Amino acid sequence: MDFSNLHTILRSLYDEMMPLCEDMTGVAQGIAGLGALFYVAYRIWQSLARAEPIEVFPLLRPFVIGFCIMFFPTVVLGTINSVMSPIVQGTAGMLEGQTLDMQKYREEKDRLEYEQMMRDPSTAYLVDDAEFDRQIDELGVTEVGTAAGMYIERGMYKMKKAISNFFRELLEMLFQAASLTIDTIRTFFLIVLAILGPISFALSVWDGFQNTLVQWICRYIQTYLWLPVADLFSTILAKIQVLMLQNDISELTNNPNA
Repeated sequence: MDFSNLHTILRSLYDEMMPLCEDMTGVAQGIAGLGALFYVAYRIWQSLARAEPIEVFPLLRPFVIGFCIMFFPTVVLGTINSVMSPIVQGTAGMLEGQTLDMQKYREEKDRLEYEQMMRDPSTAYLVDDAEFDRQIDELGVTEVGTAAGMYIERGMYKMKKAISNFFRELLEMLFQAASLTIDTIRTFFLIVLAILGPISFALSVWDGFQNTLVQWICRYIQTYLWLPVADLFSTILAKIQVLMLQNDISELTNNPNA
């Protein structure tokens, strides 16, 4: 299963769903326009009733929000995604680097273990087919029991390696599946937030609903960071495996005949 391709499909899904934001823009503009009318009228009436000068700068807030609603996919979503995407790319690069290091050290460990077992005639036949065939040929007819024991030991060794590789690949697949699951849920939430974003911006024009703008931005950013956080956890786990492999390689290097 190509998990990277599935992540690419999720990103394409997000891009394909973004035009739906424009369908909500018209409704949001109506809500924001009516809210802006009450917002400006109420504050002008307050200033006139108190015989105070009218402050123009606070009255620009609904018009700025209306501008954001009109160009929501470009101004709002484009800006946030442009700022946050380097974080996603950075954590993905960290995870990829640790994964490559883990594969490199695993290959190094397997090579050192193979060389160590080949130096010992009592274990060389377990990892090398030619050595196994040579030792079998050297056994006489009266040593059938010894040959059978060698076949059993070789089979047990291969079974042990197969089980170890199976669980290793299973754990790696589970980590990748967990990351894909988080990315899927994250993408769905981001799509819903993006589609309903213009409505949240429009409601923030009304008095008493100003917090909807800040809450929407905070929730969108928090949801966007789900995947980088998952990549960081995976990076930490991969680093732990790298350190364990480095320790094993150090022991094999310092004790080649152990």
